[in-house]
Amino acid sequence: MNYRETVEYLFNSTPVFEHVGASAYKEGLSNSLALDAHFGHPHRTFKSIHIAGTNGKGSCSHSIASVLQSAGYKVGLYTSPHLIDFRERIRVNGICISEQAVVDFVEQERAFFEPLHPSFFELTTALAFKYFAEQNVDFAVVEVGLGGRLDCTNIITPILSIITNISLDHTQFLGDTLEKIAREKAGIIKRSVPVVIGESTEQTRQVFQNQADKQGAPITFAEDAFRVCDSISFAGQLIVYRTPNNGELQSDLGGVYQRKNMNTVLCALDQLREMGILKGEECVRDGLAHVCERTGLMGRWQQIQSNPTVICDTGHNVGGWEYLSKQLNDLRCRQLRIVFGMVDDKDIDTVMSLLPASAQYYFTRATTQRAIPAQHVKEISLRFKLQGETFPTVAEAYQQALEDADKDDFIFVGGSSYIVADFLSFLHQMKHVHYN
Repeated sequence: MNYRETVEYLFNSTPVFEHVGASAYKEGLSNSLALDAHFGHPHRTFKSIHIAGTNGKGSCSHSIASVLQSAGYKVGLYTSPHLIDFRERIRVNGICISEQAVVDFVEQERAFFEPLHPSFFELTTALAFKYFAEQNVDFAVVEVGLGGRLDCTNIITPILSIITNISLDHTQFLGDTLEKIAREKAGIIKRSVPVVIGESTEQTRQVFQNQADKQGAPITFAEDAFRVCDSISFAGQLIVYRTPNNGELQSDLGGVYQRKNMNTVLCALDQLREMGILKGEECVRDGLAHVCERTGLMGRWQQIQSNPTVICDTGHNVGGWEYLSKQLNDLRCRQLRIVFGMVDDKDIDTVMSLLPASAQYYFTRATTQRAIPAQHVKEISLRFKLQGETFPTVAEAYQQALEDADKDDFIFVGGSSYIVADFLSFLHQMKHVHYN
């Protein structure tokens, strides 16, 4: 098989959550442990940092990886989902795993893993850990796929655990209250391993504290640390943070929601400094200023063009849209145009209630079985007095928005990671976005 055929095999022969949702979810670690044993426990050859949470995992993972790279380390980065190419999920120093490495893994190992009937994510995690070991990485930053306690990444014993925040998402798997979800995500807290909690609530704080006490794990609540005093955004892209310990720090991650992520990241970097892993301030300053460039992060308030301004963002649940809606409502532009769609396991009614009423909408659906039909999205939107039309594909919706727009308009593309994935894939085909 060539690379394209291999990726199709992975998507078609294993249950893929991005495509089919709940039926792809496998509870328990038995497959992950079997794969890990088969490959000789590759995750034991490198130090790891484990990151869970409802929102902000990707931004925090890429930021920490960028700082470690700036400090001179060889860094593996495992995240999900991908936006354009499967290989984005597995990177070393920002460079995607090679096509040949993916092909070789499947061809050489399928006789072992096929009888296990692993999920797509179980298999991808095994590939990532094996690849990082082969590449002799110093550190791997590992993003949890779903939850924490039973997530297949949870076979690792990291040097640092991070839980960004908790909101109601994936309730069919993790529980229908914040406490239940926090309990699942607190499952990544390991014996004597420091843990940083980015944001907590009255309901979740005690859950995290109890688990940390039970494991003898030193716990830091980032919201108590006030590592970020203030932030200034320039054109919604470059952000300057004022900090009590690091002075002014620049970041290339746009979006007002990044302020809380930055607070979490700085607390995590404090832990790495105490361990002697980071020395001096320059690697922090340089790493945070060049996250996207160094790690390939896309889809976080990412600007595509100006005149009209085009931004995309992967915020896809209520927690994310509480920030995105505020930023969109605060925009100063002639007309806000929003290309929008969602998938079927999200609270679309609450998200719709947060959307700007003054915008012109281009309702569409992503190319995933879980996408809500555009006509149904429009029908829901009418309850919230939102104005717009439907389009069969993200590309057609975007092209119409661009055709309608004046140079002083603002076009936003989002609502789902899969909407952004289709959008960036379309631009990549048109050669309007850089991709490595």
